[in-house]
Amino acid sequence: MRVSVVCVGRLSREYQGIWRHYEGLLRPYANVEVLEAAETPLSFGSEQARSKEGGAVLSLLRKGAFTVALDARGRTFLSEEWSAFLAGKKVEGQSHFQFVLGGASGLDRRVLEAAHLCWSLSTLTFPHQMARCMVLEQFYRAVRIERNEPYHH
Repeated sequence: MRVSVVCVGRLSREYQGIWRHYEGLLRPYANVEVLEAAETPLSFGSEQARSKEGGAVLSLLRKGAFTVALDARGRTFLSEEWSAFLAGKKVEGQSHFQFVLGGASGLDRRVLEAAHLCWSLSTLTFPHQMARCMVLEQFYRAVRIERNEPYHH
């Protein structure tokens, strides 16, 4: 199984340890790749930043992957539902999932329209770098639930 995380900006040092932790836990189950688009300064305006970043993100999307865009207005899942949803996609033959995260101003509408699913982690708002780590953690949790393996060690 492959997981691509397409995101705006680089992961700051504060979050790198968390990322590496979940990347390591996922290693027996999936190959993880990260594709980063440059952040556009918000001084350009939110709409301009979203548009510029959106074009860069679209150019990074992997063909044939099931594309999940993170968006506050997206669908929410309980952990068990999320696991069952992903397992169902695998039964349908999907072996490559890509998760798309925007920068501080969110994702451009073109990116949201290109996605197969818009997913909301929560009704709360999180920093985009934290959300990036949470996506990996939630994917790991879903895999463990699907395999009926304990999550906590």
